[in-house]
Amino acid sequence: MDVLNSIKNEVIKIIDNDPAHDFGHIMRVYNNAKKIAKKEKADQKLVLSAVLLHDIVSYPKSSKRSKFSNIESAKKSKLILKKYDFTDAEIIIISDAIAEHSFSQNKVPKTFEGKILQDADRLDALGAIGIARVFATSGSLNRSFYNINDPFCNTRTPDDNLWAIDHFFNKLLKLESMMNTKSGKTEAKKRTKVLKVFLKQLKCEL
Repeated sequence: MDVLNSIKNEVIKIIDNDPAHDFGHIMRVYNNAKKIAKKEKADQKLVLSAVLLHDIVSYPKSSKRSKFSNIESAKKSKLILKKYDFTDAEIIIISDAIAEHSFSQNKVPKTFEGKILQDADRLDALGAIGIARVFATSGSLNRSFYNINDPFCNTRTPDDNLWAIDHFFNKLLKLESMMNTKSGKTEAKKRTKVLKVFLKQLKCEL
């Protein structure tokens, strides 16, 4: 679809973030969403437009504004979409999907398109790439790998502001049960196994 290529070219010029939220992230989520949308028989044009625009505003994780990145991305997406042949109803569907996809907002999206975007985005937090993203973010935040006294949060509440491994327990290991679509759940299960193997190996090495 020509419109997707046009939006993609705009996003390339806009996005300039940390390695965990760069254009590579956008395209991995895009590929995830394309597979899910095909299996779930969803409108690919709407889903993939939402994917391309979902992180066009991405404040650093250390910023208090970070939790509003999705809201700002949704607002900015409307301005971009108005340049193309989208109806007002389609623009609302796409911008709502973007506004509601974030983990930190703790929302289940109202629309099917939003559910697919959320699943596709969450899949990129799992598996081998999810592990890489955790440590890329931890490096940028100067966050230690683990709590030396209790690395795996056996007797304490996880705090991923301080330790990278805590992010597995605060978020990543919860995602499989939070997926919206059947195909999203199937892929999340596979990728969560990768996280568990990594943690098991890490335990052997500490």
